Amino acid sequence: MAEPFTIYKLTILYMLDKAGFPLSNTQISNFFLEKEYTDYFRVQEVIGDLVNADLINFESTHSNTQYTLTAAGKETLGFFKDKITDGIESDVKSFFTDNKLEFRQENSILADYYRTTDRKYAVRCQVRSESTTIIDLTLSVGTKEQAEAICSNWKNQNEDVYAYLMDMLLR
Repeated sequence: MAEPFTIYKLTILYMLDKAGFPLSNTQISNFFLEKEYTDYFRVQEVIGDLVNADLINFESTHSNTQYTLTAAGKETLGFFKDKITDGIESDVKSFFTDNKLEFRQENSILADYYRTTDRKYAVRCQVRSESTTIIDLTLSVGTKEQAEAICSNWKNQNEDVYAYLMDMLLR
């Protein structure tokens, strides 16, 4: 049997392959913690190793990091998938069955901000569905507090904003 550290790496690759959409650091960590496979710090170490080996990619915002499987990660998983036990596969499948809708919702609504060259802030708000971007809106605001407020409110109000924009633009 492979050592636990290797199994953790393969499990993360397997999770990203089975999900079909990016998974957040929190979602990956929660799997390992809920199933009591290992602790949070070991999960972070494993994720870091996978990123450094270019087996997974990450995209970070001010409040979230999401991971996707690279081609090399998929290939590696193919070589070593037999090291993942039936029990782990079953645990991953049940974890997704229990949480997939929530995960998809969490990962499809994104908001982040950054400082512009003119010392203001640009806030980028997105709604994605699988590989399609439904809306990609960038707003310029004067303060960091405004940028943070927009990012925070986007999660709950994106549907209303989208409906309003469509209504106004299709008149």
